[in-house]
Amino acid sequence: MSAVAPVSGSPAAPAGPIACDIFCAVIDNFGDIGVCWRLARQLAGEHGWQVRVFVDDLHVFQRLCPSLAPERARQTVEGIVIEHWHEPSHAGDTLEVADVVIEAFACELPPIYIAAMAERARAPLWFNLEYLSAEDWVADFHLRPSPHPRYALNKTFFFPGLGPGTGGVLKERDLDAARAAFEGSPAARADWWRSATGHAPPPADATVVSLFAYENPAVDSLLEQWRDSASPVVLLVPEGRISGALARFFELPSFAAGSHATRGNLSAHALAFTEQPGYDALLWVSDLNFVRGEDSFVRAQWAAKPFVWHIYPQADNAHLPKLDAALAHYTRTLPANARAALERFWHAWNDAGQPDWADLHRHYPALKRRAAAWALELAQVGDLAGNLTSFAKTQLK
Repeated sequence: MSAVAPVSGSPAAPAGPIACDIFCAVIDNFGDIGVCWRLARQLAGEHGWQVRVFVDDLHVFQRLCPSLAPERARQTVEGIVIEHWHEPSHAGDTLEVADVVIEAFACELPPIYIAAMAERARAPLWFNLEYLSAEDWVADFHLRPSPHPRYALNKTFFFPGLGPGTGGVLKERDLDAARAAFEGSPAARADWWRSATGHAPPPADATVVSLFAYENPAVDSLLEQWRDSASPVVLLVPEGRISGALARFFELPSFAAGSHATRGNLSAHALAFTEQPGYDALLWVSDLNFVRGEDSFVRAQWAAKPFVWHIYPQADNAHLPKLDAALAHYTRTLPANARAALERFWHAWNDAGQPDWADLHRHYPALKRRAAAWALELAQVGDLAGNLTSFAKTQLK
């Protein structure tokens, strides 16, 4: 990475492309590395940065990036250097410090790397990229500096968010155009259905639902309601943690990718795990999307379709204020009845009752209009990568 400055003797400011190191620890699931990989690709592809990603679990990463070789300690994928961060003290085979250092989700940089940052002639811009929250306090803490207790270094807190004054959320420049092209092409959609499910697109009167969720006790009731619904429901289920519930409902030994089943007015297709661009197409082809965590939550908003969020559960229900904060933003202009129905459904899906599909579905036209309007509102906050690079340029002059 030619733009990565050595520990000493670095120039006063980056002479070429800005070099960026992103450190990511995979806690569980795919959210952390999913966000980091999207950010890395956008910084490199849209902003011309030279990016290196340190990640501690290459096997999980490979699910999102099939061209990655998990046995290799260092490799380049899509112009981005990937380093296997194989222990907390590890900082690459050659210790180099970038112009911008992103500590994703408080994963803690290697001590040797922090010491090298302090020795650098020009201190790098150090970000702590936080988890997404829609709570009001986020805007107050976004871009606040935090001095290091031992070194002459400042860490800047970068908060993704849904409102003004935050870092926004990730969105590629060509995402809207790609969605419009897909939605405007019956051939593209038909090809997707044949490739993903082995079937032709469903009839026009069917409601297509994608289901991506953590384990959820409410799913059994929802499957029964879809089975008994007045109109057909076509369920698209990415293989994962919810698959066992589908297998039990359809009385199958498993519901692995390629499985198909029908009961009453519900037909379901199990989908293979897909890399990130493939997941966007799933959201676009569906009428309503169940999403979880952070990355799929953001992608559902850009899909401009109604969605239901399964927030990552935390001890003592600490996640519920975050759920309500997101609802407050998203439902702000909905008619009162539609807003109440969506709030009830989101809370039920997050372990606070039984979801009522008929109650939610009767408000679908209003929810659809709001989803499209919300995507436009959210875009006004700016995308996360663009906001981060704009701030970085002011600091690296």
